[in-house]
Amino acid sequence: MLKQLSMRLLLLVISVSLFSCSTTIYVVRHAEKETGIDPTTMKTFGDPPLTFQGQQRALALKQLLSGKNIKHIYSTNTLRTTSTAKPLKELFLKVPLLIYSSKPDSMNAFVEKLKAIKKGNILVVGHSNTVDDIANKIAGKTVVAGDLKDSEYDNLFILKLKGSSYNFKQDKY
Repeated sequence: MLKQLSMRLLLLVISVSLFSCSTTIYVVRHAEKETGIDPTTMKTFGDPPLTFQGQQRALALKQLLSGKNIKHIYSTNTLRTTSTAKPLKELFLKVPLLIYSSKPDSMNAFVEKLKAIKKGNILVVGHSNTVDDIANKIAGKTVVAGDLKDSEYDNLFILKLKGSSYNFKQDKY
C-alpha cells in the first residue's frame, strides 16, 4: 500500500515537472482601435485608443488566458497594444508589462529573447504587420502567411514548445 502511494506520488511529481517546464507563447494583434480621428476635436490621433469593442476583446483575452500560467507579458509602446494587455496584466499583478520594439532590426533579438524563456507562458501583443513575423520566427517556418488584414483583430496564434521546436495552432478569441 505504501509502495503504491509512493509510486503514485512520484508519477504526480514527474507529471507536474513536465507540465511546468513547457512554454507556450500566445501572440495577438492589438484589439480594435479607434479610427484615428478624435470626434470631439476632429484632429488625428497619433496613438489611437481602443474602441468599446476593443476594450471588450481585451477583457475576453484576459478571460481566455487567465488560467494559462502567464508569467511574461510583452507589448509595443502604443496605447492600443498596452490597453489590450492591461486587463491580463491587472489579473497577474506581479507580472510586469514589458515593452519591446517592433522595428524590423530589433525583431530577431526580441524573438531570441522569447525563445530563451523556459518557464511560464508568454503573451505578446503586436500589430497587423508584425504578429506574422513574430510567429514565423518563433516557429522557424512560415505558419502565418502574411500581414493581417486591417479588419482582423480576433486571431490568437499559439506556439507551444515541444522539445526544441514549436508546435503552431491558430485560434480565434
